[in-house]
Amino acid sequence: MKSGGGNTRALCGAALLLSVLTAPAALAVPSFARQTGMACEACHTVYPELTHFGRVFKANGYVLANLKQVRDVTAKKEQLLELAQTPPLSIMVQASYTQLSTALPDLSSGAPGVAQNGTAGFPQQLSLFYAGKIAPHFGAFAQLTYENDSGTISMDNVDLRFADTAILPGDRSLIYGLTLNNNPTVQDLWNSTPAFGFPYASSNAAVSPLAGTEIDGTLGQDVAGLTGYVFWNESLYAEVGLYRSAKQGATNSLTGAAGPLDGTISNVIQGVAPYWRVAYEHNWERHSIELGLYGADVKLLPGASPAPTALRGPFNRFKDVAEDIQYQYISDDHQITVAGTRIHENLSLDASFASGASANPTDSLTTTRLWTTYYYRRKIGGTLGYFSTTGSSDAGLYAPTAPGDPGVITSANGSPDTRGWIAEVNYLPWLNTKLSAQYISYNKFNGGSSNYDGVGRNASDNNAWYLLVWFAY
Repeated sequence: MKSGGGNTRALCGAALLLSVLTAPAALAVPSFARQTGMACEACHTVYPELTHFGRVFKANGYVLANLKQVRDVTAKKEQLLELAQTPPLSIMVQASYTQLSTALPDLSSGAPGVAQNGTAGFPQQLSLFYAGKIAPHFGAFAQLTYENDSGTISMDNVDLRFADTAILPGDRSLIYGLTLNNNPTVQDLWNSTPAFGFPYASSNAAVSPLAGTEIDGTLGQDVAGLTGYVFWNESLYAEVGLYRSAKQGATNSLTGAAGPLDGTISNVIQGVAPYWRVAYEHNWERHSIELGLYGADVKLLPGASPAPTALRGPFNRFKDVAEDIQYQYISDDHQITVAGTRIHENLSLDASFASGASANPTDSLTTTRLWTTYYYRRKIGGTLGYFSTTGSSDAGLYAPTAPGDPGVITSANGSPDTRGWIAEVNYLPWLNTKLSAQYISYNKFNGGSSNYDGVGRNASDNNAWYLLVWFAY
């Protein structure tokens, strides 16, 4: 999803969905199964959640293959080409229905009214994937997506990988590689980080809170990053890299070309943004547990928010540090996952405070998500998740309702505090087809439980049912 540019989160990249309400693209695609000759359950508990084998497959660059290859080698047996006869393509379709607890205002005329309550997405999302081997040691997960809210086709998550393995003394393995990607954490091996964390699919027709940290989906598809990683003995993982703005659909106002970016573009990274990740996984019998840390340091020049501004001078800085945990138990009959993440962000808002777009020169934001999932024989299961965002009150970032404003996406007290629960039940008649019913319940929304926007809307009014048919081929 592309980062937005309005006042409230030109400052902190915000008016995007709290990641608990974003819909990350699935990592599980049938082209991987066709390439490896293995059923989905080899790499997944239930798609898109990865098993240990799936994590190793991803770290190795998506290149494991069991298909006949077109090969070419030199006289010295150096590989020049290794190409599958069947291209690793897949499609994914999501069709959905969303119903809010209380209808939204209808803004089509000055007369009071309410919008139609109930949104059918048919499709909500349609994706084409290239997912698999490209060449020896080089593979890709690349997604092209149509979304019904924008009505456009655009580049979604992309992860291009070069990887190789060395055998160290004591028969220890070292997987090492490079990934070129467009969404921090999309390259991660665990489902406890934002890009592929729960919920794995969410409504794009629900009401979304104001606040979200930079690493929690805000930068997705707006950046390009190159990171290097090592995975020692399939246990200890470390990764570092840099990201730079790579805005889609942006043109230079002088030349009309794709760049360079100028002051008419919102939230441009100053220079590059460092990203880092460390994690340790321990496996025994049918169990595995992972503990990790990750983070980023992002400096944003406001540019066009709230008005065109030269890309120089004061900037807003977002320093994110996060912890994550994931436990899995996997047997033929029972699959259990317990996972979570906590992201703390320190905001230094020199640019926004100087322009009056934030009330404070510094703020903080903390997002916590915890969930547990159970499946029986990979057919019937569900997830219960808790989410919470807390932070500094700031009437500039989290704007109160102006006179005549219908409210809803505002905060009467300038607070970003939001918390609630997600309950989901799933039925998989086949491994590549999922039927889901999800309920989102808010205890607090944008700083309040009742009358949070100052014009009478309660947090529970934004509760939502989300019904989904999700399949891939």
